[in-house]
Amino acid sequence: MALLSSFGKYKDLGLLLMRIGLGLFFITIHGFPKLAGGPEMWAGVGSAMSNINIHFFPTFWGFMAALAEGLGGLFLLLGLFYRPTCIFLLFTMIMAGIYHLSAGDGMATASRAFEMAVVFFGLMFVGPGKYSLDKR
Repeated sequence: MALLSSFGKYKDLGLLLMRIGLGLFFITIHGFPKLAGGPEMWAGVGSAMSNINIHFFPTFWGFMAALAEGLGGLFLLLGLFYRPTCIFLLFTMIMAGIYHLSAGDGMATASRAFEMAVVFFGLMFVGPGKYSLDKR
């Protein structure tokens, strides 16, 4: 397995590939559609905050979630404001998981959000790697 052990030299490339992949998915699949959905969609997304007894300004919270996913995806991709971005995405994914559980979607659906929360929690400690704007 000497071939596989040499991959350890390329951890910064691995982080770059993870950041690019996750960033593109969050921009295109999660963030942009929510941002483009406008205030009606933001209010629906923001209503998830009621699961933690925050019942005010659902449109604001929905917009913040859309911004965290869209702009956060871009910052993740670029490795810019990396750790704060991971914190915002971590919180957003926890709220998404709680929302799916409270909506009765079950753990199979909620687990995707919780899995991403674990990824962002880990990435927060690891950092963006040397191929990032934060390192420039």
